[in-house]
Amino acid sequence: MGYPDQRFDVNLSILFTELPLLERPAAAAAAGFTAVELWWPWIETPTPPRAELDALKKALDDAGTQLVGLNFYAGQLPGPDRGALSVPGEESDRFRANIEVAADFAASVGCTALNALYGNRVEGADPQVQDALALENLVLAARAADRVGAILLVETLNKPESPLYPLVSAPAAIEVVDKVNAATGLGNAKFLLDLYHLSMNGEDLSQVIEAYAAKTGHVQIADNPGRGAPGTGDLPLERLLDELKDAGYAGWVGLEYKPGERPSADSFDWLPPSARAAG
Repeated sequence: MGYPDQRFDVNLSILFTELPLLERPAAAAAAGFTAVELWWPWIETPTPPRAELDALKKALDDAGTQLVGLNFYAGQLPGPDRGALSVPGEESDRFRANIEVAADFAASVGCTALNALYGNRVEGADPQVQDALALENLVLAARAADRVGAILLVETLNKPESPLYPLVSAPAAIEVVDKVNAATGLGNAKFLLDLYHLSMNGEDLSQVIEAYAAKTGHVQIADNPGRGAPGTGDLPLERLLDELKDAGYAGWVGLEYKPGERPSADSFDWLPPSARAAG
């Protein structure tokens, strides 16, 4: 048990950001990792030119890295936005324009998990209207994901850092997951369980794992406080990941932490090199 018993991937939107996007897969591979994930890399556009999509695919292929998770278009992230799908008007339209683009790209690189960030509450917009729009867009996203053999992920964020984001507890995200599955009948909507965000919300992490491991499609970790590498804070991450495994979770664990002042490549000393390549 312990860290060597997990399947880790590196989030290239928070680690190795000192490098240009197309150099990050090779940097992750040089650090010993064979799996990576990404937020939507083109924050200005939901529909980047084909040449840019092809260049990212080539960078992943050349590095020998498997993309195991990809966000749909989520607005300015990193930045003030936390998704687009529940934001009426232009942002919702941009999310819809992105659905098939993201699904097709995922299919082209064998990625089977697509994360749809819910989006912030908007001043002056009726929350019920936003939630209805969200369900409509999540149903479209779930169907597109299913078309390419992927799952749709719904993520809880944390209230201190994302005060306008409505899904700031595990039950809130699970409720959305259940609604999407009920609407589509596909069963491919899953919970993205991020131990850092849940801990920031003060949730009982062991209780969340016990209750929702069966509905969890992806896990992300960072320590707390600080959102740094495991061992920089107080979270018993090794024990919690063991609890997930014991509860039946056998999926990926995304490293979504800040490396601090050091280069990203120096932030993995908590994980033996022999445990980095995912089988």
